[in-house]
Amino acid sequence: MNAASKQAGNVGQFSNHLKSIRTKQGFSQSELAGRADITRQAVSSIESNLYLPTTAVALRLASVLGCRVEDLFSLAPSEEHLEGTLIGRLPEATSNNHAIRVKVSTVGKRTIVRPVADLGEQLSYTVSADGYVSEVRNRQSGATVRVKLSRDRDAIQREISVAGCDPAIFLVGEHLRRQKDRTTVVGWTMGSMAALQALNRGEVHIAGMHLFDPESGESNLPTLRRLLKGSRYDVVTFATWEEGFIVRPNNPQSIRTAADLAEHQVTLINREEGSGARLLLDQRLKASGVEPTQVQGYDRIVSSHFNVARAVAERRADVGVGIRSAAQLFELDFIPLQAARYDLVVPKSYLASHPTLAHLFDTLVSRPFRDEIEALGGYDTSETGKVHALRVA
Repeated sequence: MNAASKQAGNVGQFSNHLKSIRTKQGFSQSELAGRADITRQAVSSIESNLYLPTTAVALRLASVLGCRVEDLFSLAPSEEHLEGTLIGRLPEATSNNHAIRVKVSTVGKRTIVRPVADLGEQLSYTVSADGYVSEVRNRQSGATVRVKLSRDRDAIQREISVAGCDPAIFLVGEHLRRQKDRTTVVGWTMGSMAALQALNRGEVHIAGMHLFDPESGESNLPTLRRLLKGSRYDVVTFATWEEGFIVRPNNPQSIRTAADLAEHQVTLINREEGSGARLLLDQRLKASGVEPTQVQGYDRIVSSHFNVARAVAERRADVGVGIRSAAQLFELDFIPLQAARYDLVVPKSYLASHPTLAHLFDTLVSRPFRDEIEALGGYDTSETGKVHALRVA
């Protein structure tokens, strides 16, 4: 390869702003060439990315234009790629845009890739992508996909992935950024059991749970002690919240107890099996002697507290089980049934290896964060940050 070829190959590694700065300063190519003591053809070649100027020429151009050399020429960011395991299914690419936006996280020794679209219709337009996937051979969950990064690897290694159903988890990320921490917190909406299963599969750093055990009167720990082996986890309270029936303003169907759901004119919107809301509903129906088959809409499933509230607000249902803050957001009425603890379950190994995961738990107990989620309504932060023993000594 000759010197000219090598130089032409190097040009693509630089960002070139000569033309924009020259025109902004009001110079023609000829005028700039004359003052910099080079030919007009040289200026044209440089602006067309056909020629990379020597240090002496770059210094003269910067002197004439009254700027720094790095204002004219800078290293272009090189494209960085990585491979990861796809969780969820990639949507079909459109003919106008072959790239698919994804979030990327490092969980233990695994690189996890998820479509941004899985965050839902609103968050997918407010949460930025970590990279893009194209030329996909296998779009199914578990496939290995190649991602062109749009953020640096350091930022991706700091990203915290949380499975659960409390949307307030995104506020933790915002408060981390206020502390000038580059950590991004991403919440993947799913029920409590699904979140725990995702944690066990090594797909997320944290699982959020609210499974109330009526026999012991305790939240989460009876289930966790039954399903998790060993003591390699920390269980930390996020908050205690109110769970109950979300109904339309003024409660036109006069719904007060689970027995009222058996009335023919009442239509329910339900949550998926394994969610805390579904568990609560089933417990109350059983205590009232009501079979699920007696409840109109029992098999109509949505995937979040907000979707329950939205269905009631849009009159697609009369009632659903959810949290008070979701009812308040949609200006609906709320019939409280119980207070339950929403806990975060995290492997101790992740706390030791992740660069900023411990910062999330520091943020939980901060007064500004606790004030903010209490203002959402239905949250009690008196036990926020409390660590619960998974195993009894």
